[in-house]
Amino acid sequence: MNYWTWFLGRLKRQLWWQALAYGALGVLTAFAALGAETFFPWQIPWDIDRDAVSSLLTVISSSMLAVTTFSLGAMTAAFGAVTSNVTPRATLLLMEDRVTHNVLSSFIGAFIFSIVSTIVLHTGSYGERGRAVLFLITILVIALVVVQLLRWINHLISLGRVGATIERVEKAAAAAIKERLSTPYLGAHPWLPDAPHPNCATLIAANSIGCVQFVDIPRLSDIAEEHQLQIYIPLNAGAFVYEDVALAFVEGAVSSDIEDEIRSQFVMAQQRSFEQDPRFGLIVMAEIGSRALSSATNDAGTALDVIGRLTRLLTLWSTGRAEEPVIYPRLHLRPLVDGDLFDDAFMIIGRDGAHLVEIQVRLQKALAALQRVGGESFRASAARHAELALARAQASQMIRSDLQYIAEEMKRVRQIAAVQDASSQSCARIG
Repeated sequence: MNYWTWFLGRLKRQLWWQALAYGALGVLTAFAALGAETFFPWQIPWDIDRDAVSSLLTVISSSMLAVTTFSLGAMTAAFGAVTSNVTPRATLLLMEDRVTHNVLSSFIGAFIFSIVSTIVLHTGSYGERGRAVLFLITILVIALVVVQLLRWINHLISLGRVGATIERVEKAAAAAIKERLSTPYLGAHPWLPDAPHPNCATLIAANSIGCVQFVDIPRLSDIAEEHQLQIYIPLNAGAFVYEDVALAFVEGAVSSDIEDEIRSQFVMAQQRSFEQDPRFGLIVMAEIGSRALSSATNDAGTALDVIGRLTRLLTLWSTGRAEEPVIYPRLHLRPLVDGDLFDDAFMIIGRDGAHLVEIQVRLQKALAALQRVGGESFRASAARHAELALARAQASQMIRSDLQYIAEEMKRVRQIAAVQDASSQSCARIG
């Protein structure tokens, strides 16, 4: 993915351009009826009174203004509910909701259409055919508005709800994970942690403090090919960097202009985004579980749901990262580390739910399941967090009987896993 593809993808999720497009469409539609005398030369069998069309346009303009104001208020209330009950980071997904954008843009477009049509109508610019065409267009606009109102009413039922927001976060995180699994190293050579550091390489540091939101890999490859360089990228999108943190190490002759050009391919922002950053979805999901475990919310059921969703997301992550063809041979990228993803997913919930037996039991079951999938590093990370969660539970104020119950559940889960492994091995020998 290059910069412009990423930029256009972000632009499509903004409300302003769609509202502007619908508004412009409303203006064009209003003026299109002016050409009725030329493009519709046949005789209209009925005469539409100007007052009849004007009254319909007045109804649209007044109602659309009220509905748009109400809808913006509903959006603001939903954002506030998500911020208070879920996590502020989840509001990013609500702000990019496609149904909300379509509905609000339709309301704004209908409002602008009615205002412009009313002005042109009262200037006497519409003839007999023009009024008839405008009347038909107005009826069509009313029908479209009714459809959008029905969609909006149905959508408001779930907008801002905890369960619906968690579902949005999981879908966004799963999409980011699948996108990364399709190109685990973004087309570059994997620069593994045990690989040697490039010799005599030029360090290109960040010039601002913030999060790396996007790395333009194709453009970096073009720069490397043009100047015969080898570029080593020690971080991924989502990393928080300071002004002296290395964005890249470059082997080859590098001028200050080339350094600036390479540095400009790292898009910096004040906050992370879901694109090109699979870890951010796990962090947001973990924050939802942590908020549910706070004393103000005290919603263990939501935390249990979050643990199940995190297990599903990490299981998805465990299925990929096979060797991929190298598309950009002069680039080397640090891969995402399994341990970091487990820290993002389970560190906060394991800490905040250390004193709750139901959280610890579900956590141990989830981590036991994750120890049976993925590679060696993935399983080791799951085992480390299982031990860490148990240690936190033992250090909390949990009573002895609850600790004994957790130990018994862990023993039972291990026995079931051992039986399953023995059965699968037996079937493999028979096959």
